[in-house]
Amino acid sequence: MKNLTQNLKKALMAIAIILITSAAFAQKQEVKKIETVVFNVGMDCQGCVKKIEKNIPFEKGVKDLKIDFENKKVTLKYKTKSTTKEALKKAIEKLHFKVTEAKL
Repeated sequence: MKNLTQNLKKALMAIAIILITSAAFAQKQEVKKIETVVFNVGMDCQGCVKKIEKNIPFEKGVKDLKIDFENKKVTLKYKTKSTTKEALKKAIEKLHFKVTEAKL
């Protein structure tokens, strides 16, 4: 009987450790959620492109930046835990560009 009680305690401890570990892992996965947003940006020249390339990648949460000058679009991949598309829009507007979110 004593042996059965010890085995039951060990089993419960193992289950508790598994649950705690899986909960921590799930939180880390949520933190790493990355979304994509596309903005129409009023760019006139390659200098505009360089200005965006120089400043926007350093905004908090930005993981990737692609600029399509021909179609005047800026595509950003960002961590949702670190920033929002509204904050990224404001960051581009601070560089004196007209910005609207593109409809996908």
